[in-house]
Amino acid sequence: MLGWPEQTEDLKEFYPNTILETGSDLIFFWVARMVMLGTELTGQLPFKQVLFHSLVRDKHGRKMSKSLGNVIDPSDVISGVSLERLQEKVMEGNLDARERAVALEAQRKDFPKGIPECGTDALRFALCSYKAQGEDISMSVSQVLSCRHFCNKMWQTVRFTLGSLLDTGTPPTPLAETFPVSRIDRWICSRLYSTVIQCDKGFESYELHTVTSALHSFWLHSLCDVYLECIKPVLKQDVKENEEKQIATAVLYHCVSISLRLLSPFMPFLTEELWQRLQPYSPNPTPAPSSVCVQPYPTASQLGHWHFPEEETDFPLVQEVVRVARSLRAQCHITKERPDLWAVCTADQAQTLHSFSHAICILGRITHLYLHCPQEDTSSLSFSPAPPPHERSTIGVTDHSVQLHLDVQSCSNNNKQTIVLSERREKLLFKLEQFLSRTRVPNYSEKVPDHIRQETGNKIAALEQELQSIEKQLLALEPVKKDSK
Repeated sequence: MLGWPEQTEDLKEFYPNTILETGSDLIFFWVARMVMLGTELTGQLPFKQVLFHSLVRDKHGRKMSKSLGNVIDPSDVISGVSLERLQEKVMEGNLDARERAVALEAQRKDFPKGIPECGTDALRFALCSYKAQGEDISMSVSQVLSCRHFCNKMWQTVRFTLGSLLDTGTPPTPLAETFPVSRIDRWICSRLYSTVIQCDKGFESYELHTVTSALHSFWLHSLCDVYLECIKPVLKQDVKENEEKQIATAVLYHCVSISLRLLSPFMPFLTEELWQRLQPYSPNPTPAPSSVCVQPYPTASQLGHWHFPEEETDFPLVQEVVRVARSLRAQCHITKERPDLWAVCTADQAQTLHSFSHAICILGRITHLYLHCPQEDTSSLSFSPAPPPHERSTIGVTDHSVQLHLDVQSCSNNNKQTIVLSERREKLLFKLEQFLSRTRVPNYSEKVPDHIRQETGNKIAALEQELQSIEKQLLALEPVKKDSK
């Protein structure tokens, strides 16, 4: 092998290796014998590290067995298969009649409509998403199907990006010359920088599930759910010589391009197809077509000018405001209207929300965001704070320091609003009683850690504050209802 016992170039190049990846059930049958034989014949260990991958079980945690009918053929997941064909495979086997009946019934229960076509990349990404070391994998086709939906999302994102590049008419600026200006641009750039760091750490520790989780979260929840929605109004502007539009297009291109390179080891086929479609718009075109698999893997040093920790620190507050605003809309059954929103908060929080007000209005589906700072010095603010909100607005609480008032007077009638508030009050009372019951257990302060007690206290305070606000709203609605009668 490799020319041994002669000291050939191949032997010098490929022996010893760095790492061996295998299953834990082969330690004595294969790994130990390789170590002993390699050391005896060459005087060197054949590898320095051994990475044990997990054993793949079915979704119930059982070992895959033909007699149980729970064996999942990878080719069936990749190409899809009907229930009839799955059962034909069992019938073609050598199981006895009783085991065959059990296997057929298990297949009918687990795959009543067969296995949908998921593709190779979705299967590979799903397997890498499980924790590889120390735990067995409970393989679920629904998890692979979810990864297929993620692949579809990637297609849609690249299609949108190509349309934006075509509409702009000019190639995006190179990465080193792209400097985001708006806070939402700076936030997505910094999120990509943090994602690259997470990938580096995950690969170094052989924790592939942390890499796939970071990439999935960035593409789906940061790039698609937030950034694309925020820049759509900017990209729809007709003026081509628009600096804001050009910067947003360049940031979008580089985020997609770098993300494809990050995902390439897990999804080589899909990322290659999408990468080739992006190449005509590359700021650094090459005479010959280049494959994504030969591109250098992104590093944090390449994105040092895209690191904006302040934006990443501030944005969770923005996301919480958007979440509560959407919740208030759902509570009031508002679908098409875009009501105004008041945020009663501190001056520092108001400054943060004001800088992201455009994103909050788009993501929260509101018309205007008004910021009110009661009993605080607002001279340091870069804008004029708003007056107090209306008394009959619907109120939500992001935490014990921020109140959101959604102006629903023009969106719903008073009777309907009273019913909604009463239902909300009952739910909050039930939640509050649950938290209070935890604090009444004997020796609560001694048994429960300080940070847990602090979190519980904050939740109780927020619930009590929201309940007080609901009571005020119900009292304010009573005279209006009487007048209408």
